[in-house]
Order: sequence, then C-alpha cells, then structure tokens
Amino acid sequence: MNPITKKTAIPMTRLLPAVLVALALLLTTAANAAAPGVTGSAFQMTAKPAFVSQPDGNAVYSWGYSCDTGGSPTPFGSAGTACGGTMQVPGPTLIVNAPASGNATFTVTLTNGLPTAAGNTSILFPGFQVATSGGVAGLLTQEAQPGGAVIYTITVPSTAAGTHSYYSGTQSDLQVEMGLYGALIVLPSSTPAACTSGIHGTNLAAQGIRNETNFRLAPAAYNHPGACYDREYMFQFSEIDPRIHRQAEEQILAAGNCAAGGAGCGINVATEPYVPAYFMINGRSMPDDMDANYAPEYPHQPYNGNPHMHPGELVLLRIIGQGRWQHPFHEHGNHVRVLARDGNLIASATDPTHSLAGPLLFTTTTTPGMTIDGIFYWTGKGLNWDAFGHNTDPKKSGHADCVPDGNGYYTGDPGAINYFEWCQDHNKPVQATPSGNVASGGPATLPDPNIFANGAWFGGSPYLGPDATVRSVGSTGTTPPSGTIANSPTDEAGYAFMWHSHNEREITTNNIFPGGMLMMMLVDSREFKIDESN
Repeated sequence: MNPITKKTAIPMTRLLPAVLVALALLLTTAANAAAPGVTGSAFQMTAKPAFVSQPDGNAVYSWGYSCDTGGSPTPFGSAGTACGGTMQVPGPTLIVNAPASGNATFTVTLTNGLPTAAGNTSILFPGFQVATSGGVAGLLTQEAQPGGAVIYTITVPSTAAGTHSYYSGTQSDLQVEMGLYGALIVLPSSTPAACTSGIHGTNLAAQGIRNETNFRLAPAAYNHPGACYDREYMFQFSEIDPRIHRQAEEQILAAGNCAAGGAGCGINVATEPYVPAYFMINGRSMPDDMDANYAPEYPHQPYNGNPHMHPGELVLLRIIGQGRWQHPFHEHGNHVRVLARDGNLIASATDPTHSLAGPLLFTTTTTPGMTIDGIFYWTGKGLNWDAFGHNTDPKKSGHADCVPDGNGYYTGDPGAINYFEWCQDHNKPVQATPSGNVASGGPATLPDPNIFANGAWFGGSPYLGPDATVRSVGSTGTTPPSGTIANSPTDEAGYAFMWHSHNEREITTNNIFPGGMLMMMLVDSREFKIDESN
C-alpha cells in the first residue's frame, strides 16, 4: 500500500477571504465544463485508494475507480487524459452509444486494487441487464476479490438513452461513501430532425459566429424533438462523513499487508450515525468545483461544476444523486424543465411523439441513485428592462433591432448581440433615468459608482456585456460600468446566478459558509467566447 500523506488543515477564518477573492477571479477565466469522460465499448477499471482534497485544507482518505485502458477521452482538450490509471472521485464518466436497432453491449473489467483488508468490491449498473464472468458470488452481483477481477457485460437496447449511475454493490453503505460511484451516459441511437435544423436545432455554440466549438456529446439527449440542447453539464451530488473515512484509514493501516482471509485481515467500520461534513458536486466542494476540469491541484477529482451559457441557449443538466442523502439543488435564474428520470423520458400520454410532460422544477431534488435529465434556459424575459442596454436614441452606439418571432423573441440574426432578446423589453432602460437619482426621476439616489461597484460580486451595471453601459446611456453616462473588481468591464461582464443546495448545511464546508454544494451559473454576453476546452 502506498504511504499515506496528509495536508495541514487551514483554519476557515484564514481561508474565507481567499475564497471570496477566488470566487471573484473565477468570473475572469474561460469556462471548462460540458460532460468530460471516456467513450468506448470496453473499459478496464480498478478500485484503489487515494486522498481527495477539501477547501479547508484537509485531504480525506477515500476509495475510487480509475480508468486504466479501453476508453478514449471525449473531445474536451488535450488535458482530458481520462484513461491514465489515476483513481478519481467520482469514477470516470462512461459514455456509450445506443445501437440503431436491437441491442448492443459494452464491458467493464473491474480489478480490485483496494487494500486487502477492505475485502471484495463490485459495480452495479441499475436499469440494465448485466452478465458477469470471473470473480466470486456476492449478495447483489459478482465481486472481485483483493487483487482479482470480474468482467461485467452490460446490454444497451436501441431505446436506451440518458444519464445513469453506477456504484459499488458490495458493502454499499461503506464503499459508496468512500467514493466508489460514477456516471454512465447513453447517447441516443438517432437524432430528431428538429435537433439538426431550426432555432435550437443548429447548435448555437457551433455556428462559428463567436468562433466557439461544439462540445456537446450529441444534438439531443433522447430521440425526441423536445430533447434538443446546445450545452451540457454533469452534476453528481455526494457527501463525506470524515469519521467513517478516518476509521477506514486507521483500520487499513492497522491491518497492514495482511493475507486475504487471514485472521484479523478485515475492517469493521461503523457507518451509523451518519454525520457528513463535506458536500460535493462532482467530487469537489465550492470554490474548488469552479476550477477547470483536470486541474492539476485536484489529481483525484478531475470534474468541475462551472456552467456557462449565452442567452437563449438550451443547457442540458445531467444530475445524479450519489451518496446517502437527498439533495434539493436550486438553480437560480429559471426553473428546470425535466426531460427524464432514471433514463426514462417523460412523454405526454396524449401526444407522446411531439410533447414532453416533465415538470418545471424549482429545485432538482435527487434521492440516492436517482438521475434527472433537464433543460435550463435563460433569456431575460420577465426582467422588464433591456438587459442588453440598448437605447432608441440614434446618438447612442450599439442600437439594434428586435423583431419578435412567433414566440416574442428576436431570432432573426444569430450574430446579433441581442439574439434571443425578449422584444417586449427592447430599448427599455432599467428605469426612466438610467442614472437613477431621485432628483432626475429615478427610483433611488445611488452612491458614487466607484464605491458602489467596488465589490467582488456586484458588477455595478444592470446590463449584460462589456459595452452595455455605452449602449444604454452613451459614453458620458453615469451608470456604473459592467464588470467587478476582478472582472474587467471589457471582458466577460456576465450575470452570475448562484446555484446551490437548499439544505443550508450543504452549502458549508465543515460547517463553515461558503462551501459545499454551491457554484455559479454565468450567463455571458454574446461578445464573450465560452471556451469549454481544458
């Protein structure tokens, strides 16, 4: 077994200012997201131990799966070396294709590289037919003994698609807690015509207008015209009770290099009472979850949680409840339209061909093992002001038309700054006098803009984009500039919506706020290139 090394804990009272600065700096960096993973039809994976990082400076002894060979990294940049044999939490996201007809199969060969005292291990693939070879019989499936292996052959029918989970089927109360879980994505066998043409059929990020690249895995999440999307992000929610991990670490060390089946070669970790202190999205807690995928400072936690979008884009959220608790996650800015649960498309009983019947959710609440595929979008509709900062005065720069389509949005020019603007609010300032002073007709007298805007989060302007202030009031206007102290007004200047668990304890790290299941959705102006490469 490898020698155990640990980090020195950093007091949260010292960490908090640095956290806030780091959060502000994140608004200046390129996005790194989508759904990175490995594609293929035969994956070799190993369960093994390592330490995972937490924002309070602690490193928690954990178990996880590595992808050793057999899978190719999805095209998210050269840093996406997904099959390098490194243990990771969550395990590698496995991405497979449903066949055009009938059934297809893929295999996962699991080698047990856990310490001998940890005993057997296995993987379950709920919702799929699975055949096994090798290993020994366990309670739920064939298991790999210490140093041994088992092969799982998973059948994928042509009707399968969507987001699924996989996790250990051996001592699940302990092994899932320790980190033995991951995601499985099945891409649909065909693409609906509606998802290859039309407003949402041509991927907005791939049109070349903003020199962006198409990083989505497919044009649609399911073979259904209501499942088109433009961007996608994976969110796996889990938690850690450090007491359990500490017990496992201490008992493994005490057992040493024991012989399998020998006297004293085993561990007996109490998994109740369950008192988690770390709450994670894709294996990381805030603010770590907003760093890049495959960031070198998190060698065993390669996946982030840092969603970006432009107004009008359809963002597919792949959500999995891992761990043991229910997680009520709230996406600020809009409700999430549910497409499917556990890979089962929620279609209309009266018109299943054309209509989906999934609810609009205020929180995408997941129970352990449950998956949700949903669509999030944001257009500015309902703000009751022109988020793009236009002004009918012809002397003001940036004037643009807004001719509504049948749904009231401007979709006539995908290259326009205000593409997908809600035309009812076009050229409508945030108030009659944008400077806002009561004496000139505004609703409030604002402090000096240089003071008012000098915060890590408040950008000072209600308008979207680095040029929005000029577009709304002209070069001599007094509306505070877009951007923050860490985000140049000439750069991103987007809107930041906080996405977080609605269980207040889950947005802490070791009971200190901010932390845990918390991140930001950044709605970027169309001037800003969202770069999802690593």
